[in-house]
Amino acid sequence: PYPHYLETHHTLKDGSAVLVRPSRPEDADMVQSFVRNLSDESRYNRFMSSIKELSQSVLVRFTQLDYDREMALVMVKARADGTEETLGIARYVTDPDMEVCEFATSVADEWQGHDIGTILMNLLFDAARQQGLKVMRGEILTSNTGMHKLMKKLGFSIRKDPDDNSIYQVEKILQLPENATEAIKSE
Repeated sequence: PYPHYLETHHTLKDGSAVLVRPSRPEDADMVQSFVRNLSDESRYNRFMSSIKELSQSVLVRFTQLDYDREMALVMVKARADGTEETLGIARYVTDPDMEVCEFATSVADEWQGHDIGTILMNLLFDAARQQGLKVMRGEILTSNTGMHKLMKKLGFSIRKDPDDNSIYQVEKILQLPENATEAIKSE
């Protein structure tokens, strides 16, 4: 079932009122439009390829979610005409062990620098913790300085990929293992 409890309202630094909510199947056109409207650089930073739009199979995978194994949060702002403008999307997909997930995030070019990435990622951390996930991982291009700064700000460990100098591997511990928590309490 759709996780309504993850819907949250926020106010951006510029005073804009926004809604963050889980992605739904009916968001397919909105997600495709979001990707098409990203700059070539932003699309390359997000997908690590020079795509112009999502294939139909990827679009289905991105919008028809098994909320127990994956999550996509979209930040939207209401327009005067009643439609929604997508400002950013953050997602994770769990590994088969159901303890680790891999994330990806993207913010519309004109909305970068408004703390949207920070808001989306913190909400994604919360959603992942609620699913019992312990670690969030990702890969970012070393040339993506904005994402590198965001990862540092959010407390990710960052290291160069040993097999590809153009990629950083990033990781954040979401929850300590239970035995580590007990060890800390006994000190």
